[in-house]
Amino acid sequence: MATKIHHKTTFEAAKTIEPIFTGGDVSHSANGSFIATCVDEDVLIVKVQTSRVLCRIEGDGEPVTSLCLAPDSNHLVIASRSLSLRIFLLKPLEGSDTIVAELTRTLKPHTTPVVSSAIDATGSLLATGGAEGTVKVWDLRGGYVSHTFHGHGGVVSALHFFQSQSTSPSNPKTSRKRKSRGEDQMDVDEPSPGRSIYLASGGEDGKIRVWNLATRTSSATLDSHVSVVRSLEYSEEQQLLLSASRDRTLILWDGQTWKQQRVIPALEVLETAGFLLDGRFCYAGGEHGAVRIWNLATGREVTTKQKPGLENDAITAIIPVVEDDAVLSIHQDQTMKLQSISALHNLQTSESLGKLPVTRTIAGNYDEVIDMACVGPDRSLLALATNAESLRLISIQDDGKQINSNPAKAVNSFGNDVALLEGHEDIIICLDVDWSGYWLATGAKDNTARLWRLDPASSSYECFAVFAGHAESLGAIALPRSPPTDGPALRNPATHPPAFLLTGSQDKTIKRWDTAKLKYDQSATEPQTGTKALFTRVAHEKDINAMDTSPISPLFASASQDRTVKVWSLEDGAVTAILRGHKRGVWSVRFSPAGTPPLSLPDGGSSGSRGLLVSGSGDRTIKVWSLSTYTCLQTFEGHSNSVLKVVWIPPPESKAKDDESVEDARPSQTQSNNQPLIASASSDTLVKLWSPYSAADSDHLLATLDNHTDRVWALVAPNSYQRTTSPSASSTRKSSRSNPQPYPYSLISGAADATLTFWRDTTLQTTLLASQRATQRIEQDQLLQNHIFSKNYREAITLSLALGHPGRLLRVFEDVVNSSESRKDGDEDDDASSSSIMGVKAVDDILASLDRTQLWQLLENVRDWNTNARTAPVAQRVLNCLLRSYPKDVFVEMAGEKKLLGAVGGGKEMMRGGSRTRGRAAADGMKELLRALEVYTERHYKRMEELVDESYLIEYTLREMDEIAGVSAAGGLNGSLLTNGRKEKDTEMERDIVMV
Repeated sequence: MATKIHHKTTFEAAKTIEPIFTGGDVSHSANGSFIATCVDEDVLIVKVQTSRVLCRIEGDGEPVTSLCLAPDSNHLVIASRSLSLRIFLLKPLEGSDTIVAELTRTLKPHTTPVVSSAIDATGSLLATGGAEGTVKVWDLRGGYVSHTFHGHGGVVSALHFFQSQSTSPSNPKTSRKRKSRGEDQMDVDEPSPGRSIYLASGGEDGKIRVWNLATRTSSATLDSHVSVVRSLEYSEEQQLLLSASRDRTLILWDGQTWKQQRVIPALEVLETAGFLLDGRFCYAGGEHGAVRIWNLATGREVTTKQKPGLENDAITAIIPVVEDDAVLSIHQDQTMKLQSISALHNLQTSESLGKLPVTRTIAGNYDEVIDMACVGPDRSLLALATNAESLRLISIQDDGKQINSNPAKAVNSFGNDVALLEGHEDIIICLDVDWSGYWLATGAKDNTARLWRLDPASSSYECFAVFAGHAESLGAIALPRSPPTDGPALRNPATHPPAFLLTGSQDKTIKRWDTAKLKYDQSATEPQTGTKALFTRVAHEKDINAMDTSPISPLFASASQDRTVKVWSLEDGAVTAILRGHKRGVWSVRFSPAGTPPLSLPDGGSSGSRGLLVSGSGDRTIKVWSLSTYTCLQTFEGHSNSVLKVVWIPPPESKAKDDESVEDARPSQTQSNNQPLIASASSDTLVKLWSPYSAADSDHLLATLDNHTDRVWALVAPNSYQRTTSPSASSTRKSSRSNPQPYPYSLISGAADATLTFWRDTTLQTTLLASQRATQRIEQDQLLQNHIFSKNYREAITLSLALGHPGRLLRVFEDVVNSSESRKDGDEDDDASSSSIMGVKAVDDILASLDRTQLWQLLENVRDWNTNARTAPVAQRVLNCLLRSYPKDVFVEMAGEKKLLGAVGGGKEMMRGGSRTRGRAAADGMKELLRALEVYTERHYKRMEELVDESYLIEYTLREMDEIAGVSAAGGLNGSLLTNGRKEKDTEMERDIVMV
């Protein structure tokens, strides 16, 4: 039996880069391997080494005010502005690196929001500080308050548990003030020896209070800071308490006497501080945006003085990462920098460390991704314009591969930041990369364009030239997409700028800049300026949104808000054609790749050999234009909002003939070898794939990709660069073109939700899987038919349930019931059948040995059969067997199982609501199922009773008819016989009436 498999284009989100930090509080484990961060109202647990999100906890609808991750990473405490405090138990999922968060308790600790919180080293005590100045200590597992401390006059801004051999009050009545001794900055109780658990709390009034949990009293009040205390930490090795304040100072307090041991002037507003290397060093960070380290033995700063950064560079938290021998600094712009401190181990007392080397930079939030492009000779970097003045380069290599030759600067993780290109003074709007990948052009709101030289091999990312001349912000930019035919620019593109640069602006003009005359100077420290435009043309009546250059002809195109697309000559800037047809502004325009076959027209012609042009507009349509006739060939409709970006997905390169195995074949090889696809991105948060070569209009839309929650601004087809990328050596170039290595992702999308999605073409896998499933289904169907024919009821019932064939399962049960009835009518002596509910003992045993999933499916089938009067008898027989075979506890347990709906169709939507929702949904589903069985069963019994009552009337009528027929047949010929017969009939009729 042949089966035709429909080849459906399918894409899956292979990888996603999402925000891991959008501001707010941050907490970390004892060794710094895990951090808890805020993403809007949600909380994430992130592994620092891989930047991977291990757990996501949904918020309660209000912003998070405080986070606290236990030192052993077993508990997480979340406090929000709703005044609630939630305690989660964290459990690693066996067999993976995912963490499951189980809500254990919800509390309302204070009458005001919780501003600070801390968990002790044992993971058993939780301290919370409220905005009203109260400090409470909780039993983390029991959920009750063990201590309540009052004393702060305002917000409690910092908390820290520690154990110390410091003094504790032996008798509160004998405590006395030490002001008479000149210690006027603190109040200390009389000492008594012993080791206790202490809690240090700092407030916005600058005071620090040390609480003894054993005696429930204040051991000391440290009053030296004059502003908010932002950080507290205790070193058991040095017996020192470190406090950092916004008064620009660090203070070290002696843990025995609570006297000031040292005051370190930081000369900047501090937000975080702590100890390093067993208390030998301390670190701090604040408004200047640099991690600073001091030697506690000398009080000297070992890091060099750095130039203060911008406001967004300010440090909000610093986390020691013990495994990496580094510290992780978290900045105001939601960037995280991992900086090595390995040089501290062998640092001499008189030596300086210099600036800490940054080993990794992680973007916590990309903000709104406006535009992007794959850059570098191997396209291993992604350049992002993210609604900021700087351009961000991130690695998109597979994990475990280095993109830099320098091991010290190697990036081994997917999605890590590689460089931040700064120079523009306003937001970058557009960018484009040339054919080689070494040169990148950006246009910004500062009315300038910049040309950047990118060389990942030497970690060189520099601004090469600045182009100024437009009167308003730039909205479009373009570089050449095809390599030169010959010359040094082809052989060594890294040292030869592209031949030209095109810019389009809100001032309605386009400019061509002759960049080929610029010379690359490796020793230059400043970008080149003063370049003049070869020509300037007033191009459109409104803003210019997009530009693109043809890979095969000396043409370029511009798209504008005036609803037109114009095609220009690259040589002299003359208008070649004006494409009209869109009803709103055109947001994107793109030339088809080289080698694109012509389109067949309905009238029998073709689109011509000069290629195609695709445009996307605010009228929600995509149009395909012929560059031979400059007419619209096709219009694609399907988006519900403006189309913001269109790109071509080129066909795959053919692989070598000796490597044609199914496993090695690329998914995109399901495309025809010479027919590219079109991808479109829209404000409706969707990405759609179109085929302009489909025969029917309804077949143009191939797939809809949905993984974003906001408008999709940017699209990149990485494999579109493979055809033009040329290494510096011509021999390598020839070999690369003969056997190119396709990029693992067919499409990359970036949206305003700060998310990047990497799409993989899975059409081949889907087709192969569908074919395998169809073949397997055919084999199983044939096997089922054989079992039914051979009356192998056990195998037939089990296979029918597994395949989901309720019709065939019904026929099996009907066959069993009918065969048993036929045996009864034939008066066969079959003890096994007579004692069986279904009629065959083996069938009863099968129904009594079903697992929970099969039992649920069978009950659903019985429910459906029971709604039909024709199949109700079989349904009742099966239901009778099930109810007699299983105790009621089984059905009660099935109603409470949370995982039941995962194996049953129709339960997916209910499973999305969480474990409690799943359990409630399972109970409701069982209740509805049993209720449906009950209602139709009562209806069947009522119908049977009515039939029984009606049967008496029919019998009476038939008897009367027989009597009348008997009288007519006799005809009065035998009176005595008639009289006797009438008497007998009257007697029988009276008896029947009495019975009714």
